[in-house]
Amino acid sequence: MKASPSFPIVGRRVLLVEDELRLREMLTRAVREMDFEITAAPSAEQAMRLLENHSFDIAIVDLNLPGMHGLTFLETTHQRWPSLQSIILTGFGDLDAARKAIRIDAVDFLTKPCPLGELELALGRARARLLQQMPVEPLPMPNEDDEEALAAQPGASLEQIERQHILVTLQRNNGNRTQTAAELGISLRKLYYRLGQYQRDGLLSTSTGAS
Repeated sequence: MKASPSFPIVGRRVLLVEDELRLREMLTRAVREMDFEITAAPSAEQAMRLLENHSFDIAIVDLNLPGMHGLTFLETTHQRWPSLQSIILTGFGDLDAARKAIRIDAVDFLTKPCPLGELELALGRARARLLQQMPVEPLPMPNEDDEEALAAQPGASLEQIERQHILVTLQRNNGNRTQTAAELGISLRKLYYRLGQYQRDGLLSTSTGAS
């Protein structure tokens, strides 16, 4: 399910650095379909200029690039933008490159041709690692008036309305999850799952509703 446009997309801004045109276009389409925002560059030099002017969360980088080598690019970005999560994509196995990838704390080292499922898993790991490092600034807890107003909006998605209803019910029960689950008519396990999703997306404090 795509992220709601009413909330910021956290950890989903991807920079792809790949010199092969066909692969670059294919990966751009695929990553976009995985619900990530993606910008592509054919060289490390162009990618560096993009990083200097825009914010990115994850970089997918081919090692065998024209001009600046992919590992040189990653070593530089690791120093200048330490929060940037890197996924290495290369057409050959290289033990020395793998060792350097460990030193720059790369999320994954994928060998081309890489199944898109593996890339999606790597992106998920990169985003999870980034979110763990980010300070959570939760949105204010909604109230019943907010819930009714959202439900009345023609463009409100079912996902938004469900989230608002759960958080309002949690607030009404002073954070007691057992009572909240009972009032919502769902299992406690499902409630914990939903609240975990909201926490990972930065929409809920980790201390909210701890009971």
